[in-house]
Amino acid sequence: MAAVDLTTHPGHLARRLQQAHHLLWTTMVSEEITSPQFGVLNALTAEPGLDQRTVGERVGLDRSTIAEVISRLTRRGLLEKERDPDDGRRFLLRLTDDGVRTHRRLTTRTARMNQIFLAPLTPEEQALFLSLLRRVSDAAEELRTPAGP
Repeated sequence: MAAVDLTTHPGHLARRLQQAHHLLWTTMVSEEITSPQFGVLNALTAEPGLDQRTVGERVGLDRSTIAEVISRLTRRGLLEKERDPDDGRRFLLRLTDDGVRTHRRLTTRTARMNQIFLAPLTPEEQALFLSLLRRVSDAAEELRTPAGP
């Protein structure tokens, strides 16, 4: 059997894209805060007081991953938990002052990183590329969590 052309395999290309993103992230944005951690900070900037499960849904992280991310951000003093007054089993999450400052600083850096990351594309191609990525990502998410019958 002949070798396949991996440039036609979306998984292979997605992995290469993720490697490039990771390199840019660690050199331009942060070596301490990961992209998923930034996603959590961003979600809580947009909607302070969400619970852990909802934050995970907003940023596309599974239960065990979001638990670890929340734990790390809390240990770093970027996030605080408070018991939900309506449901004592849940904790609501908010950024600390340091978390707000960190988010603000990283937001500026991510904007610069994204410009470099997408620089090979025209503005129109960038919009199309992001639209297509969202469509494929949304469809992949539905495969991971299929709707009931």
